[in-house]
Amino acid sequence: MRVAEIENEIVVIKEREQEKLDGRKGAVVKVLGCGLCGSDIVKLKQHLAKNGTVLGHEIVASVVDIDSDTDFKIGDVIVTSHHIPCGKCEYCKNGNVSMCRHFKETNIKPGGFSEFVFVSEEHLKNVAYLKPQNLTNAEAAFYEPLGCCVRAVKRASLRQNATVLVIGLGSIGILMAQALKAAGMKVIGCDLISSRIELLKNLGIEAFNVLDMCESIKADGVFMTSGSDKAIDTALKYVRDGGKILVFSSTPQNFGYANNEIYYRELTVLGSYSPSPADLKDSLKLLEDKEVKVSGISTEYQLEKLQKAINDTLENKIMKAYINICG
Repeated sequence: MRVAEIENEIVVIKEREQEKLDGRKGAVVKVLGCGLCGSDIVKLKQHLAKNGTVLGHEIVASVVDIDSDTDFKIGDVIVTSHHIPCGKCEYCKNGNVSMCRHFKETNIKPGGFSEFVFVSEEHLKNVAYLKPQNLTNAEAAFYEPLGCCVRAVKRASLRQNATVLVIGLGSIGILMAQALKAAGMKVIGCDLISSRIELLKNLGIEAFNVLDMCESIKADGVFMTSGSDKAIDTALKYVRDGGKILVFSSTPQNFGYANNEIYYRELTVLGSYSPSPADLKDSLKLLEDKEVKVSGISTEYQLEKLQKAINDTLENKIMKAYINICG
């Protein structure tokens, strides 16, 4: 089978032996397509991916072999996530499921940018679902990243009709803004790229160029989905006293928030990372019901063009890549 693996910090296409069940409970699936996540790119940029690593986890796939106590069968087209919390550790008991050690150790094998992967029985029971018929493969691939946004919305715990500002309208920002609107918030988005501003406006959400923002805006919650260091200053500028800043991005220089602003203004700054199984279930419902619309966000590439997709994303030529593998 073809896989896109890391070799000296670039992606190369190689042949590997096809995944088989070999007595394991679970399923072997043919990957129809896989979304390119920002975390995949971070792993490359920050030299975190070892040679031989196959990245990718936002998969849509067809079951080709299965030994499972679930109702899935050969031929089913499914979506699945890659991590599963144990539900028993102190992290899980306190609601910090993405910090669970078991969560961090579970994965699809070898990775989503591969023609075939093994999906464990645990995955099938907890985070796998049939692809809704009204979604294309590329749309269904947003199941996991939207789940991340659903988790962030829940963690912020804002009241209904709260004013919320989303800083950064990449694919996650567009998803986050829609998830917030679906949760009953009054949402404003901002970015520097006009096409992204227009996209959010076309989805019925108010959006502005950061440079044209009204000084009087004071948001109950600010969701930082931009990876720019300057986004921190923007968040502090537009959050109201006593408000919340939800961090859903890493920044190049890893600067923190000003201690005195947090103290004197009674700000709450919190992070959000990966979704729980419940968040993923809610995500799929939002996609199926078209409360979150994702058509036109991703640009399609073939597996052989994965490195180009990474480069185009880094250069802001596209918003997000969807890699067609066996679709």
